[in-house]
Amino acid sequence: MSLIEFGIVGRGWRAEFYLRIAKLLPDRFIVRSMLVRDEERGREIEEKWGVKTYRDIESFVSSGPFMFVVVSVPKDALPVCTIELAERNIPVLTETPPANDITGMIALYQSISKLKGRVQVAEQYLYQPMHAARIAFVRSGKLGDVSQVQVSAAHGYHGISLIRKLLGINFENAVVKGQSFTSKIVKGPGRYGPPESEVIGDSVQDIASLRFGNQLAVFDFTGDQYFSWIRHNRVLVRGSHGELSDDTFRYLRNYKTPISGNFRRVDSGHNGNLEGYYHQGITANEDWVYENPFVPGRLSDEEIAIATSLSKMANYVQGGPSCYDLAEALQDNYLAIIMQSAVESGEELTTTTQPWAL
Repeated sequence: MSLIEFGIVGRGWRAEFYLRIAKLLPDRFIVRSMLVRDEERGREIEEKWGVKTYRDIESFVSSGPFMFVVVSVPKDALPVCTIELAERNIPVLTETPPANDITGMIALYQSISKLKGRVQVAEQYLYQPMHAARIAFVRSGKLGDVSQVQVSAAHGYHGISLIRKLLGINFENAVVKGQSFTSKIVKGPGRYGPPESEVIGDSVQDIASLRFGNQLAVFDFTGDQYFSWIRHNRVLVRGSHGELSDDTFRYLRNYKTPISGNFRRVDSGHNGNLEGYYHQGITANEDWVYENPFVPGRLSDEEIAIATSLSKMANYVQGGPSCYDLAEALQDNYLAIIMQSAVESGEELTTTTQPWAL
């Protein structure tokens, strides 16, 4: 595979994932330049990562060469940055969500459609190894016709993206109900490390059901799950011929022959293995349902997912298929907004078809 050269707009915690991936996999990725408007922060990045930074968009876009630009800025600025790059015919891989509210999403979609912009969205959860393995297993047909999915693994649009992929939903409308529940929890680690003392705070849990005709999704999440040592993620998929629950599965080979097993994570570097420490993939009994495309890179699951998004974006720019396009991302965010409204109001709400789904 040829070297994937890209630029970055942004300078925060999320942007550093892309810089770290390029440093860990220098034969696969290179960050050519960054647009960082703050001069002091730009100098810090240059010293730490060895990447040239620019203060204005014209200097940045002419600094190339790059295949595309990753937009990793605060969500209020995402639409503006995406449009500015599309106006210059530069392919964009934008972070989530691509726009904040329904009005903004419609405006962004119309602008990008008019410009014929090449925009994909960096929704990483679909590419995290275990989620990718589950999606592949469901698509294998072993569970039969999938009727129900329960996801407690990510907030808002991230959780919705998993729900749609596991159910096989595109832009179908849904009847949505929701509620919230608050309980107490000992606070765990954050983005920058473990807790320094015991602090007990509120844990707000959002629970919602989304009925897509004869298919049902249950969304259940509390933000503590991202870092907590005592809150576990959960995924359940039910089909006519089987069921998947977290890292286990059971299905019928035929009406009288049940099969069961576990998704088994395979990593190198354990015990006497001298290949180095890296994730190889995930098996389901004798089948490999996921294989890490970045072996032997020493990446976390989140970094593997983001690197996958980068690779799929490069393939798309070179004429390959769309990976997670703007319409999909807008639909997931739209469903998340309606879901949050149902949670807050307690009312039953029904989605309507939006411009990007026509």
